[in-house]
Amino acid sequence: MQVRLNTSPAADAARPLSRSMSSSPPAAASTFVLACSSATVAARATGRVLALGCALAIGCVLAPGMSSTAQAQGKYPDHPIRVVVPFGPGGVADVSTRILAQQMTAQMGQQFVVENMPSAGGINAAQSAARANPDGYTLLLMSNANAVAPSLFKSLPYDPIKDFQPISTIGYFDLIMVVDKASPLNSVKDAIELAKKSPDRFNIGSIVTGSTQHLSAELFKSMAALDSPTVPFKNSGEVITSLKTGDIQVGFEMLSPLATQLKAGSLRAIAVTSPKRLPSMPEVPTVAESVPGYQSASWNGWAAPAKTPRALITRLNQEMVKALAAPATKSKLQDVGVDVRSSTPEGFKALLVSETEKWRKVVERAKLEKQ
Repeated sequence: MQVRLNTSPAADAARPLSRSMSSSPPAAASTFVLACSSATVAARATGRVLALGCALAIGCVLAPGMSSTAQAQGKYPDHPIRVVVPFGPGGVADVSTRILAQQMTAQMGQQFVVENMPSAGGINAAQSAARANPDGYTLLLMSNANAVAPSLFKSLPYDPIKDFQPISTIGYFDLIMVVDKASPLNSVKDAIELAKKSPDRFNIGSIVTGSTQHLSAELFKSMAALDSPTVPFKNSGEVITSLKTGDIQVGFEMLSPLATQLKAGSLRAIAVTSPKRLPSMPEVPTVAESVPGYQSASWNGWAAPAKTPRALITRLNQEMVKALAAPATKSKLQDVGVDVRSSTPEGFKALLVSETEKWRKVVERAKLEKQ
């Protein structure tokens, strides 16, 4: 049975009455209604008081057929919950969602089913979730890709801010500025100096246009006042290969896909894009130490269709916060490169709004053509 919370004016007016009188048997209520009607004819002076009594009694009669917010929430969930992921299986976004879904399943007693929908730049996934019944049984994995989408596409069949209710963030994914082990570049300062001295010999690599990695590189160029080209590749493997062949001098990539190369020493991280140095790499400075104010990270979280009842959003938020704080879950997420950080629904929405504006400016400065 799906949960549907009745929020009509009539239901709102009757709900407090039904809770206070729900223990009265229907037969007694009917007798009282008749008594009220007779008494009203006999004593018009007290009509207002008696009328209120009648309303209370009628509320008792209707109460058994009504479903209150509290009652509906108490039954939630009573069947599996679908989590739509706009990325393919195996990536960090997919893996982090499955780790959280496993813990949420254990906590809430119903299966959280992950459905991958990696097409059309995530548009199909977001549209599917936005149009789903707002009953708490369809959720969407949102990321900063949703914040970037309005600036990259001429039109969208959904509004990332208006068509969803954010529940909680899951975490953040730090990026690094990376070079080949044989590169003469040892710092962000070295990279900026080379780019300004020989812009035709300095290329910055990232994965596909419009990705967090690509826009992080564009943000760096803008804030460091560089004219060097950014070269987008299909995947992380191509970025690594181009660093080694010298086709690009610096790459912007998430930490997780490069962990093996960094550990082996075939690549070197010269900076992290987070506002503070990472506990796992305390020796690596931040980009902001050389370019004040610079900060970039990928993030994700769960959201529900816009009209999902607030009671369910609150319940899901509480369960997500609890799940993300569970030691085993947190450890698994950290192992795949997630900086685990839950949030309030309001905090998540504020992040979405601010990120949308931030990346709009970056896309405009980079003069990226809308698709």
